[in-house]
Amino acid sequence: MTRQAASYRERRVLLAGDAAHVHSPVGGQGLNIGVQDAVNLGWKLAQVVHGTSPESLLDTYQAERHPIGARVLKLTMAQTALNRGDERTTALRETMSDLLSMDEPRKRYAATMSGLDIRYDLGEGHPLLGRRVPDLDLVTASGPQRVFTLLHQALPVLLNLGEPGALDIARWADRVQRVDARYAGGWELPVLGMIAAPCAVLIRPDGHVAWVGDGTDRGLRDALATWFGPPNHEKPTD
Repeated sequence: MTRQAASYRERRVLLAGDAAHVHSPVGGQGLNIGVQDAVNLGWKLAQVVHGTSPESLLDTYQAERHPIGARVLKLTMAQTALNRGDERTTALRETMSDLLSMDEPRKRYAATMSGLDIRYDLGEGHPLLGRRVPDLDLVTASGPQRVFTLLHQALPVLLNLGEPGALDIARWADRVQRVDARYAGGWELPVLGMIAAPCAVLIRPDGHVAWVGDGTDRGLRDALATWFGPPNHEKPTD
């Protein structure tokens, strides 16, 4: 059985996990996608409940997660078809095995199965935008630090790799952590490989990059307001 809810939200009701999509358990995709749904929705729901962000923020849950669910359904249907026992399917399975013996197809397939290749559509720009940030080993004033450790408090992080204190987020300081750090070398992403290190990134609580800095703060305030509510002197409105 392969089914997906047409909408993950109907007013006060939100669907996630098996309530939103059901499919073959082949590949272990159900747990992965259910956890991803929850991590995407949790911080958004908290901000709306606490009055930090307008209710419209919840619409991004449907926009971001529904296409991912549809992709997983297609993937599990393909895997189920490959497990059939007739001669034609056996020939197809052998062909797929040959393809996956090559580095590029294998890396792409592994990234899809793990969900590490997910890119939410947050607009055009840097290849990091909308993707999950890599777990880098950083150097900070307080010592070595890993990116994912910074996300343990489920708060957004502005990771500044340029001049310390150069980016002003004072009006969001109660909601967003600012971390000045250094990191040597490029950033490696699934599928994309190595990319040039950005000057700064704004990381959502779900680990996806909401803004990438090019040495200036261009677009930063808009990204902060979009994802983490208006600055302190303003109240969220629908």
